[in-house]
Amino acid sequence: MHLQKLIPLVLAAVVAAACTGARDAATANPLPAGGVTTSPVTDTTTIVAGGPATGAVTSTPSAPPQPAPSQTAAATSTPVSVTAPAQPLVAGQHPTPPVLDSLIRGTLAARGLYVFRYAVNARRLTHLIGISDSTEINALVLDVKDEFGLNFYPTDPLLRKNAGSQANLRSMKALVDTIRAHGILPIARIVVFKDSVAARVNPQHTIRQPDGSVWRDKQGLTWVNPYANEIWEYNLRVGDEAIRMGFGEIQFDYIRFPEPYRSLPRQVFPGQNGRTKPQVLAEFLSTARARYAKAGVRTTADVFGLVTTVNGALEIGQAWEPLAKATDVMLPMVYPSHYPRGSFNIERPNAQPYDIIHVAISRARERDAKLGITGEHVRPWLQAFSIGLPKYGPEQIEAQKRAVYDSGYDGWVMWEPGSRYDIFLPALEKTFVSRKKVPAVPVARRGGE
Repeated sequence: MHLQKLIPLVLAAVVAAACTGARDAATANPLPAGGVTTSPVTDTTTIVAGGPATGAVTSTPSAPPQPAPSQTAAATSTPVSVTAPAQPLVAGQHPTPPVLDSLIRGTLAARGLYVFRYAVNARRLTHLIGISDSTEINALVLDVKDEFGLNFYPTDPLLRKNAGSQANLRSMKALVDTIRAHGILPIARIVVFKDSVAARVNPQHTIRQPDGSVWRDKQGLTWVNPYANEIWEYNLRVGDEAIRMGFGEIQFDYIRFPEPYRSLPRQVFPGQNGRTKPQVLAEFLSTARARYAKAGVRTTADVFGLVTTVNGALEIGQAWEPLAKATDVMLPMVYPSHYPRGSFNIERPNAQPYDIIHVAISRARERDAKLGITGEHVRPWLQAFSIGLPKYGPEQIEAQKRAVYDSGYDGWVMWEPGSRYDIFLPALEKTFVSRKKVPAVPVARRGGE
């Protein structure tokens, strides 16, 4: 189906993408528009910045990524406290077998499993590391900060103030070093703007209603303001600490705005200063990328699956081109169950995982090519859970993997909300073998396209 025909379906799919399998685990007056502000987030005085980020086009790196000139220029529009870590980032003090070095640099594609907050412990990780040691899995995505705060005891005083009551893991660094010693890439998942803890601790940095009161989503939750540099600094410093603990990649999730449902009040963003939603999201990612590249660590971002095929931006602010230029890897959540009936002229998307993912990821590759971006820049999330019929098992995982390979990529990550993957093990190969097709397999034309 033509993209124009898909646009009316965007809102419905955006709603679906916020459900179980995606990211919701099955899931005071306004500040001045500019000027000097102070915040308990940082305990420092900062200047609210303006101006869009430009980002930089990248190709597959053969060395640790370095900030491109346009990224550096974008970063300089933000306060020094945002662009420079509070403490030096030191890489190389953790076990780094040769295969892990290739994964960190991006010269070897990552095939990973998501590890939710309560599976980040010695017992569960021992099992998941065993799966990785005996299959093609070479990366684990660990919850470092989710919607409920941090998942570790921080050393940074700023982080301690915003940690929340769930920060109960004292052994994160030791667990990460164990993962690294097995040649597995530890990836830090950091939820950014859907942060109930930071919103509660810092109400002056939340999204507002037109009357100046705090805006709440349909669940009654408050979201932090993506335009607040103090919120940027907090999340960037979570990434700093993750790098010091040994994580080899920083992956940002909920790098988006909340859905602006018509039944809810209009959202107001103090400090917006004329910047669009896609601009500020790209600016945040460009700033993070320039910051972490100094430690040889790549910056990646999770996005809605529809972002790959919809021209322009979704209402949550995600748009392919600006975010693609600001990241080392894009991770679209192309879960077949989250596509409306009839998407791409596919009557039952959930029953045809190969077709949905082949179209979605092929389109991402085409859009990257127009930007001059090549290599393993797209690493989709695969559906390892069931919503309706058919019940997902090894057959559906194999179909999704094949769709990724036929689209021209080798990497992927499986999402199962409880991090229980045993049922899917028959779909995993015993060792990593490059399967991507070069050139990619063309997408079959369907009636009405």
